[in-house]
Amino acid sequence: MGDGKRVAVAALVLLSVGACGQGDTALTRSTTTSGTTFTPAPTVWRPSEPANPEPKACPDSGVRHEAGQVEAALGHRAVVLTLVNCGSVPRVVTGYPAVAVLDPAGVPVDVEVRHDSSYMAIDPGPKTIELDPGDSLLSVVAWSATVTDGESETGAALAVSSLPGQKPQTLEVETDLGTTGEIEVTAWDVALAR
Repeated sequence: MGDGKRVAVAALVLLSVGACGQGDTALTRSTTTSGTTFTPAPTVWRPSEPANPEPKACPDSGVRHEAGQVEAALGHRAVVLTLVNCGSVPRVVTGYPAVAVLDPAGVPVDVEVRHDSSYMAIDPGPKTIELDPGDSLLSVVAWSATVTDGESETGAALAVSSLPGQKPQTLEVETDLGTTGEIEVTAWDVALAR
């Protein structure tokens, strides 16, 4: 077998093996004076599917809370909360969502809730926002999964409310709190602060 055929067979094998399990990764071909090379093209990041993809019925309060996927970075975790005005009248929302971490039995876990920026999100600060029907606001709940000393704590859900007197809505969000015993919550805003 000549050198040209060996290179072609080797390239075909590399293409076949390299493509296994690569999803949206493609190979790009470049030809230079020293020969033809194949290199992986950059992969395209696609956000994960939302944790609660199907809209729920609108509660009597006229607002619905939703939670995205938990995102992780260097031992830190965060989830984006969305507040949707699913009612027929404008709602006035002020400040921060009320958030409690619940254990698998639905009992609140003893954690400190801080209204602040975190490793994962910037707190835009509290403000009063009028939310028209169909509009939404965002907030981030963040925590560290650091384990130093003692028992690690894990929550199974978050209880979230945004309006005075509103019954909290339960969102399935696993929170691996480590031993930190605290979460950070950002204020509601129309977009995440950058």
